[in-house]
Amino acid sequence: MSSLPSAEEVRWLSGWASWSSSWKHLPGTVRKEVWNHFFMGHFEKGQHALLNEGEENEMEIFGYRTEGCRKSLCLAGSIFSFGILPLVFYWRPAWHVWAHCVPCSLQEADTVLLRTTDEFQIYSWKKVIWIYLSALNSAFGLTPDHPLITDEEYIINRAIRKPDLKVRCIKVQKIRYVWNYLEGQFQKIGSLEDWLSSAKIHQKFGSGLTREEQEIRRLICGPNTIDVEVTPIWKLLIKEVLNPFYIFQLFSVCLWFSEDYKEYAFAIIIMSIISISLTVYDLREQSVKLHHLVESHNSMTVSVCGRKAGVQELESHVLVPGDLLILTGNKVLMPCDAVLIEGSCVVDEGMLTGESIPVTKTPLPKMDSSVPWKTQSEADYKRHVLFCGTEVIQAKAACSGTVRAVVLQTGFNTAKGDLVRSILYPKPMNFKLYRDAIRFLLCLVGTATVGMIYTLCVYVLSGEPPEEVMRKALDVITIAVPPALPAALTTGIIYAQRRLKKSGIFCISPQRINVCGQLNLVCFDKTGTLTRDGLDLWGVVSCDRNGFQEVHSFASGQALPWGPLCAAMASCHSLILLDGTIQGDPLDLKMFEATTWEMAFSGDDFHIKGVPAHAMVVKPCRTASQVPVEGIAILHQFPFSSALQRMTVIVQEMGGDRLAFMKGAPERVASFCQPETVPTSFVSELQIYTTQGFRVIALAYKKLENDHHTTALTREMVESDLIFLGLLVLENRLKEETKPVLEELISAQIRTVMITGDNLQTAITVARKSGMVSENQKVILIEANETNGSSSASISWTLVEEKKHITYGNQDNYINIRDEVSDNGREGSYHFALTGKSFHIISQHFSSLLPKILINGTIFARMSPGQKSSLVEEFQKLDYFVGMCGDGANDCGALKMAHVGISLSEQEASVASPFTSKTPNIECVPHLIKEGRAALVTSFCMFKYMALYSMIQYVGVLLLYWETNSLSNYQFLFQDLAITTLIGVTMNLNGAYPKLVPFRPAGRLISPPLLLSVIFNILLSLAMHIAGFILVQRQPWYSMEIHSACTVQNESISDLTMSPAAPEKMESNSAFTSFENTTIWFLGTFNCIIVALVFSKGKPFRQPTYTNYVFVLVLIIQLGVCLFILFADIPELYRRLDLLCTPILWRVSIVIMLSLNFIVSLVAEEAVIENRALWMMIKRCFGYQSKSQYRIWQRDLAGDPSWPPVNQTSHSDVPECGRGVSYSNPVFESNEEQL
Repeated sequence: MSSLPSAEEVRWLSGWASWSSSWKHLPGTVRKEVWNHFFMGHFEKGQHALLNEGEENEMEIFGYRTEGCRKSLCLAGSIFSFGILPLVFYWRPAWHVWAHCVPCSLQEADTVLLRTTDEFQIYSWKKVIWIYLSALNSAFGLTPDHPLITDEEYIINRAIRKPDLKVRCIKVQKIRYVWNYLEGQFQKIGSLEDWLSSAKIHQKFGSGLTREEQEIRRLICGPNTIDVEVTPIWKLLIKEVLNPFYIFQLFSVCLWFSEDYKEYAFAIIIMSIISISLTVYDLREQSVKLHHLVESHNSMTVSVCGRKAGVQELESHVLVPGDLLILTGNKVLMPCDAVLIEGSCVVDEGMLTGESIPVTKTPLPKMDSSVPWKTQSEADYKRHVLFCGTEVIQAKAACSGTVRAVVLQTGFNTAKGDLVRSILYPKPMNFKLYRDAIRFLLCLVGTATVGMIYTLCVYVLSGEPPEEVMRKALDVITIAVPPALPAALTTGIIYAQRRLKKSGIFCISPQRINVCGQLNLVCFDKTGTLTRDGLDLWGVVSCDRNGFQEVHSFASGQALPWGPLCAAMASCHSLILLDGTIQGDPLDLKMFEATTWEMAFSGDDFHIKGVPAHAMVVKPCRTASQVPVEGIAILHQFPFSSALQRMTVIVQEMGGDRLAFMKGAPERVASFCQPETVPTSFVSELQIYTTQGFRVIALAYKKLENDHHTTALTREMVESDLIFLGLLVLENRLKEETKPVLEELISAQIRTVMITGDNLQTAITVARKSGMVSENQKVILIEANETNGSSSASISWTLVEEKKHITYGNQDNYINIRDEVSDNGREGSYHFALTGKSFHIISQHFSSLLPKILINGTIFARMSPGQKSSLVEEFQKLDYFVGMCGDGANDCGALKMAHVGISLSEQEASVASPFTSKTPNIECVPHLIKEGRAALVTSFCMFKYMALYSMIQYVGVLLLYWETNSLSNYQFLFQDLAITTLIGVTMNLNGAYPKLVPFRPAGRLISPPLLLSVIFNILLSLAMHIAGFILVQRQPWYSMEIHSACTVQNESISDLTMSPAAPEKMESNSAFTSFENTTIWFLGTFNCIIVALVFSKGKPFRQPTYTNYVFVLVLIIQLGVCLFILFADIPELYRRLDLLCTPILWRVSIVIMLSLNFIVSLVAEEAVIENRALWMMIKRCFGYQSKSQYRIWQRDLAGDPSWPPVNQTSHSDVPECGRGVSYSNPVFESNEEQL
């Protein structure tokens, strides 16, 4: 244990953790010490702890005890504040706890406060509830000294408080946590303990649980249900209405009704009702869909074996961890996670992986070791686990005649439960645009406050009644902070979502559409994403003692001659026979079909020691000749796993030998073979095929003793001293759309990265063929090796060059390692390629090099699903906005981790991905980026427009307040409804521009061009309004009678002057009717139309404005109507709008002022604000450089003559060196302010 860090180190660490959002990446011991030494120093011992430490959903938990007097004070406050205090508590859960409770130890707490440990620091609170076991007293005579209670080996028993037999628990995000009295902490319940060894599982749970154990576990763990209730409409309605935005709207509407401004109040009410109804409808639909997705899980019947009760048929919701399931029949959905302990199963895991390929599950071997069962072998423990929601296609009994599995996890603890929870509780998104939007609203509130103070001063000094003063002051808030702002901002995203839906791209997280506009790096899976799903068998290269033989091409139609290689292809697979159809992995299927053999089940007369009847048998077809065996029985499988990169089968030739066949990654298979059987040209032969993008599989075999029982043979015994047979070459062609899409992304300066589980050489060739690596760019192989004995970890860098290979027929190239150092190995002209193993070692031992490698890392091969997620996260730490596109198979983690995950699979697993494409190719990626950029620019246009609209009204009203005047209700209504609302609805209709340009739109509201645009136009409008306000007062006709201001020749005005009704009306509307009012209203109304036209952006991110026909038509009509009102001289119209008739010359002056405003604004916007070249020049002049981490590293590496190192090998001095190096930033932020 290292010593405690100093106070200075603690301050640095805590600040760093907050800044970088990488708290969870600190070494465990350091993190624990920091928490105990610093963060927990503010609390007494036991008042604070970490929940789910080290996991994705890690939280801090604080203990509190409710106090009666505090509760009474809060109740009084709620009454006297007319319900405002409970509303504040609803918005701020932490304040609710702090107001009602006092801190105490977690053991005594009746309320707990939870806070996430990520950068969002989200608070929530839960009541501690009690579970009473006294109900089981009468049924089982349960007492505190009962053996089931006293055995404290398991968490369940440690949670029972004695002697009153009750359990304290909390429920957080659908997971139940119980208080462990022995360890003094809350622990997750509903799973078998991870520390259990395989022997313990077999011994303790191999014969089932007693009825007493089942009842205790059922009561404490809760039901085995993934219960997603359909949320009642009234609940959704209340939750939506309590949104701060709608509360502000309610305040605005009440104020308007008090001022008799009922028309716009009704309009806002109608818009709000429509908005709330649409939101509630969408939420309800999602709730119903999710409910239907999981409801079948909760109503199954299963066979459970009890220790005394025997086999019983039970409802799946009563299952508990430790129950023994008996699996019978085919096509059974798993109601829980269970570990297989006897027999084997073939499972469709499409729900989890997105790939409907049968997977073979083997029983957990019983080992004497006390090592936890998950880590007892190097193989992936998941090969023994049947996951909830997956379908058991076949259950194959062992010798005892039953397939048995121990329930591992229930309810929301299961794999399917975790998937559903990720939908119910998605990871928050910290996109700077939304934070800037809050700041923008706060600025408007600040502006409104200044206006309120000004209003109070003016009206109080004018001697107005207090209620009138308050009304006018509150009016300023609704003017400066427009209630329609959030609705206007979301319309752009709604339109983009609809356009995406038409293109076959479905989105479950609309807010992420804006994030798509910031993507500058996209990761792609290879197989099924860049290349086609189907594999074509190209040929087989067999070998003997003399080396590799000629390629046997299947295109010739000649059958493969009999031999061990043919037997391996016929039997070394995980195919199954289901309803007369052979099903399984496409690769296995192609390989088996090439042999022209047949598959069947053995008859009752089939007897082999230790092998059940009805084993899978493969037989040569009747037309086959010169095959000396009747068939081959597949006795046992060691299934394929991505971690092991191989599979092995034990087979029995009918009337012949017992054999073991292995199939897998060539490098792995060769490592298990006798060295003398592997041809010396193995590496070069492999490179010949992998460099052309072929997928290569190696085969090997060995003979086994016939007297061995198959179950007695361990994998280690079988997979040793094999004889190398040869290579199976399969063709995996690029999809037609791949190359043009990648070229489009690269030309738009969006980085493309390949993350695949396939061979490194194949990945390099696919990268070259697809255009991800261009012809004139070099590839540098990075190979890292683990610490071995006395030698430390090493990393080597080797330059790869493409050379022609003349002697080998049509195989025209292969990878050759260069000896000389390239002079042009500079930034941008080279790419790094490495395997998952090297990535892991570099992360562990060379973490200071990792960011340097990632800056030019393009090809990542042999990556496990976990490594894919880690790589995406590492890219995010470098401030890249990362997209991930995969077909769902093994990509789910990376799809969820990326800023934008795009699944090409419509399987259930894809529900965790924000975007799903119906079209199974990568054309959706540039389309999504274009729509994202268009939506982002639209959001900025609306922000700018709404800011200007509110400021135009704000300035106009404050100028009129100076004269204790204001705009009338109809004048407000015309501007708010006829102008702004229509513009807000139609301005966002521009589609995305069809071409991706090599730069992104600004990602922040506070970027200099945007701020300058808003401030300049506000000042321009202010100047125009002040000029109009002052000039109208200096006109010679201003001091005349109102009715004589118009020209005498104007008959309609004369009529208005002579009309007896007019003076009466004028008198009644004296509060509004004035020359200043008329001038300010016309200037403001026209100005709203002008800024809409100026701010409506077209190229390069949106379609040109003239293509938005509806918007253009609306502007033309609005402009025409306003000009008509200005020059029409219709008395009744002027009377309704509280306008005064002014001389024609003054109206022309208003048009001239507006024209000047339009010209200056448009020229400034186009020549300065949107002039990218100008801003780049300003940046260079002021020496501005991007603060994004990847930009900083690029600049550093560009000036480093020793980078990249080529044909070098370096070692880590200390096995754990570099771990303390930090370069991380908040994952969901980019500090780059691009233009």
